[in-house]
Amino acid sequence: MIRNTTQEIYNLERFFSLSPDIICVAGFDGYFKKINPALSNLLGYSEEELLEKPIQYFIHKEDILPTTISLQSLLNNTPLVNFQNRYITKSGETVWLSWSSILEDRENVVYAIAKNITHLKTVENERNNLLKNLTSLNSSLKKFSYMVSHDLRSPVSNIISIFELLDLSQVNDQDTRENIEYINEANLEIKKTLNKYVDVIKSNKNINTDVEFLNIARVFSKVKNSIEELSKNTNAKFDVDFTELPYINFNKLYLQSIFLNLITNSLKFNNPKNPLIITIKSKLNNDIPQLIFSDNGRGFDENTIGKNIFKLKNSHESSEESKGIGLYLVKSYMDCFNGEIQVSSKLNVGTTFTLTFST
Repeated sequence: MIRNTTQEIYNLERFFSLSPDIICVAGFDGYFKKINPALSNLLGYSEEELLEKPIQYFIHKEDILPTTISLQSLLNNTPLVNFQNRYITKSGETVWLSWSSILEDRENVVYAIAKNITHLKTVENERNNLLKNLTSLNSSLKKFSYMVSHDLRSPVSNIISIFELLDLSQVNDQDTRENIEYINEANLEIKKTLNKYVDVIKSNKNINTDVEFLNIARVFSKVKNSIEELSKNTNAKFDVDFTELPYINFNKLYLQSIFLNLITNSLKFNNPKNPLIITIKSKLNNDIPQLIFSDNGRGFDENTIGKNIFKLKNSHESSEESKGIGLYLVKSYMDCFNGEIQVSSKLNVGTTFTLTFST
């Protein structure tokens, strides 16, 4: 079989000309010897302009030295793979190229192929900027959290000290004495929580997310007692039933916060026309643990709010008391343990939250 040399050369030339990647031959003197149209199209120079000027003329000035160093390695018979540098187009734009080159010392030339990676570099820079901004934001948030937690401890400690000076035996009214004790217990709980947050921030660790076998009624009672006066102010009644599912595996701090945020949410958005009734039940739905939390408060329009109710900065009320953080936290707690939270609501009828826990 006779090989068709002319046809082989023709095919190679076609490949050289049609390749979307840059293919070139460079001499040891620092000039291009042969280029394909891809390089000319990318940089905007004619073939003649690219061949008559030294290669360094087209390279970004900050990349000339690294390119020279890599070329020296290539001349020492070290293949160049995925070397990245910047070129300047005729219109002044910067493009990134990734080069793979090999030395042919018999002809004193370098064979090279390059890909345009400008888009990848743009995405990479955007990602790095986002990470930088996120790191800065996280640092600022950490400082702010430390400042708030630390600065709040002083007035809370001061209030506790005042309560320690009180002689409750001199208080004759039983209701007044109980109210003072409630306030003192609430302050002690606030101080305990603040200390925990400060310790977490100082140790640069995450809040403990260990799972415990929790008595739901006990966790609920602790939260309810801490906001007893808020409940009294709205004349809220609680209908609670944890008999079907008295215990649950979950994080104690998170469950306390879930109860606190859902209860206070109901208290804030009660319907003045109806006595507030908050219903909380635990159940097993096909062996899957659930907490059903409902109230007969103001509710909201699902078509307007929908799933956005759980987004940060979102609130279905324009009240000064409503910051849109509580429900976001509740959902984040459930997400942390692969749980789910669903909501159904009707305006002026009430709202129901269904929390489904991972098993």
